[in-house]
Amino acid sequence: MGPFELGFIHDYEQVETVAELGVTFLLFTIGVEFSFAELNKVKNISLGGGGLQIALTIGLTAFISVTAGWVTSVPQGVFLGELLSLSSTAVVLKALMESNETSTSHGQVMLGILIIQDLALGLMLAVLPALNQPVDEIGIALWIALLKLALFALGAIIVGKWLIPPLLRLLAKTESRELFLLGIVALCLGIALLTGKIGLSTEMGAFVAGLMISEVEYSDQTLDYVEPLRDICAAAFFVSIGILIDPTFLWNNLPLILGLVSLVLVGKFLIITPLVLLFRYPLKTAIIAGLGLAQIGEFSFVLAEQGTHFGLISKELYMSVLGTTAMTLIVTPFVFRFLPILLSKAESLPALEKWLTKFDTPIKDSEDLLLHDHIIVCGYGRVGKNVVKLLVSQGHQVLVIEQSEEKIKKLRDKKIPYLYGNASSLLLLEKAEVGAAKGMAIALPDPMSSRLCVKRALQLNPELDMVVRANEMEDIGMLYQLGAKEVIQPEFEASLELSSHLFRVLGLPRVTIEADIQKIRESQYLQLQPERSPEEISRELEEAVSTMDNKWYTLPTNSTLVGMSIEKAHVRSLTGVSIIEIKRFSGEKIDYPDAKTMIETGDKLLLVGTPNDFESFDYLATQKVILPKEGDACLWVLVPKNSDFAGKKLEEINLQERFGTVIQGIRRQRKYIRFPDLKTDIQAGDNLLLFGKLDLLNQVSKFVTPQDAI
Repeated sequence: MGPFELGFIHDYEQVETVAELGVTFLLFTIGVEFSFAELNKVKNISLGGGGLQIALTIGLTAFISVTAGWVTSVPQGVFLGELLSLSSTAVVLKALMESNETSTSHGQVMLGILIIQDLALGLMLAVLPALNQPVDEIGIALWIALLKLALFALGAIIVGKWLIPPLLRLLAKTESRELFLLGIVALCLGIALLTGKIGLSTEMGAFVAGLMISEVEYSDQTLDYVEPLRDICAAAFFVSIGILIDPTFLWNNLPLILGLVSLVLVGKFLIITPLVLLFRYPLKTAIIAGLGLAQIGEFSFVLAEQGTHFGLISKELYMSVLGTTAMTLIVTPFVFRFLPILLSKAESLPALEKWLTKFDTPIKDSEDLLLHDHIIVCGYGRVGKNVVKLLVSQGHQVLVIEQSEEKIKKLRDKKIPYLYGNASSLLLLEKAEVGAAKGMAIALPDPMSSRLCVKRALQLNPELDMVVRANEMEDIGMLYQLGAKEVIQPEFEASLELSSHLFRVLGLPRVTIEADIQKIRESQYLQLQPERSPEEISRELEEAVSTMDNKWYTLPTNSTLVGMSIEKAHVRSLTGVSIIEIKRFSGEKIDYPDAKTMIETGDKLLLVGTPNDFESFDYLATQKVILPKEGDACLWVLVPKNSDFAGKKLEEINLQERFGTVIQGIRRQRKYIRFPDLKTDIQAGDNLLLFGKLDLLNQVSKFVTPQDAI
């Protein structure tokens, strides 16, 4: 619609007015939503990492831009650094919310840094006029600007503490939605105009107005009323950026634009990623945070507009910043969508796995961890906290894995054993002694971490009894397929409890109610799940497996698996893969096949596992492997240090002749030897996967593990 394309809008002043109004309300609502409690959760990375990121970005940009001749003076280079240092709160927050990742490690890191950037905007706007002064006068101008900002902050504290609460209380007493909304808008614009009059900026005034309201009891009501207005104005703001971009100018200055885009994407990534690692977050968290914040934010437009008034930026560079902002904002949603998938694929490559998991070791752990027959709880949020409380009250040994600094302090105060780090990390799960655990409860904030945690925990202890909270309805089937013994979905559980109470009121016998509810749980809540088309289920399944290693496998015609059920073939125990989907030769498609599903000739199987798992499955499907007979069972047996088995080869033990049992797998630390030959030796600490009759397996177990080793 702008003057450079269709030409429907010619007046720049109108566009800038709409943009300024949009960003004013955007900043106001961000101020209202601002939570010092949220900032406190990640205060180290926020204050330390966020502050260092801004300082380093400004310093490097100033040096590069002056050296490259993009600007003519150091103050202009500093100003350009300020523009590039800010990331997009609106775009990043929306991307995190859509993917349900606001509570993840990388989500918390990004939000913490973004909050500091938003706060720094006020300081940047306050000192902006000082950058226009001669070099010898910049120091004095800077102190005057800071003094002005300090006086304004003092006035804001006084007004926010003694004047704003009574005013909002008065507006609320009228019980008029319209009057309350008008009062809030008048307050926002009034403070914004006041800051403009005293030489600061209207945008900073709007943000401070929001901060005043954020700490009073009417903040939620204010946000509820203002959000629709915010959304409209924010949309108008982003549209106005598009209107002001001249494609011809961008084409004519393509080298400069590409240079700025590269500087932002590569430079901010190289600054933020090491800083996140410096604060001892996992490498994957650092990479996602580094690329997720590698864009120019909407508030850089505010700074750029103010900078043109003070002569700190030329019209050409202003247009270049607009173009760079647009290009980096367009890239951001794709980063959030595809980066986790790429990292997951990279982890499956042996050359990259060690490098990517290098920083996954625990950040901290409890002193003198003596772990055996313990319960591992992954996540100490509202659900995890209650689980731990109940387990401790019954005298069970509990270990919590958590990556929130604030929650670790609570665990330390309560003297509850903990590991501080990423619960889906294989190294951390090894440190948690998953192989010696009685059970595990997973209550992590995002689906991807939950799925990876299930898969990796079962790699270390295939018989682990595991209960998992499903964040979304779509996660239920996937978590069961990956090996979870029980999957709990909070919304469905609430429905069952409400119904249970009503059934008792209606006079139904308690035994009948409990039996019916248990059937619903065992059916994976199928009666409660809404009708979904096959296309919807396939799309959900595709999104779920995209973050894990997966492979389509066409079953050979003469495969030994043909005619067996998934359960009888012991596919997961023998190979480690999970069969997520089956496409029959007839065209039938089975999503999330259950254990009783038969494997047929010509089936195409969607497998989830590691590359080694896929090789093992291919071996199982194509070679003459001794598979369990009807009535056979499988059992994992630990070889203790004083066992007669330790140090011997399988041919020396000869279990098949002596007990009629077969060793089909050996788990040795992070290594899994599947279908071992007779020359394979057994070491102390190995877990042996035995197949045979149950009574014979129990005899072998007693033989492998002497009584004095128990």
